[in-house]
Amino acid sequence: MAVIVEAVELKKTYMLGKVPVEALRGVNLKVEEGEFLSILGPSGSGKSTLLNLIGALDKPTGGKLYIEGVDTATLSDGQLADLRRKIGFVFQFFNLIPRLTALQNVELPMAIAGLSGIERRKRAEELLETVGLGDRKNHKPSELSGGQQQRVAIARALANNPRFLLMDEPTGNIDSKSAHEIIQLVKRLNIEQKVTVIMVTHDQKLAMEAVRTLHMLDGYIVKETLN
Repeated sequence: MAVIVEAVELKKTYMLGKVPVEALRGVNLKVEEGEFLSILGPSGSGKSTLLNLIGALDKPTGGKLYIEGVDTATLSDGQLADLRRKIGFVFQFFNLIPRLTALQNVELPMAIAGLSGIERRKRAEELLETVGLGDRKNHKPSELSGGQQQRVAIARALANNPRFLLMDEPTGNIDSKSAHEIIQLVKRLNIEQKVTVIMVTHDQKLAMEAVRTLHMLDGYIVKETLN
């Protein structure tokens, strides 16, 4: 399998006023195409920082990060923006636009990418069917449960056929039954559609649903387990 993400001694330091805070202290990892990887750790361990760097939402202060073999430090702001379009993001708080229907929320990234109205509507309907919400496409977020909103968010993340899916605490804002349904959906997408998934969580039970887990503590990967 091809390596889609590689980090070499990756570091990230933030300034908290005049005090430097080392969020990542030298992380090494490789993620293969088609893999389902979880990153497990308590709050403050650096796992969300690592996800933000992989998603080109932030820049490292040291080390190297390669996406599909390209050193992200060599990319311009425009090229980084292009890279982000190849990545599907799923966050804890859904980030759906309240005034838009489920269908319109899923269509939005395709509209930004320049797809025609007919193309994006067809794909949005197909994606909502895939996540089990074909019959809820005309509902607004306020008319959907938390679990349903997260399914819409996953459909939206897949809209532009991303190279991989980044998930930051995807079940942190929904009940346990919905959380189970969401993770089973993600596993199905990973197996059936070969979607590469990198998921950050503090929930050990959830992390074990992935094929491989990296355990983070104090800005380091301290252990790796196969599940």
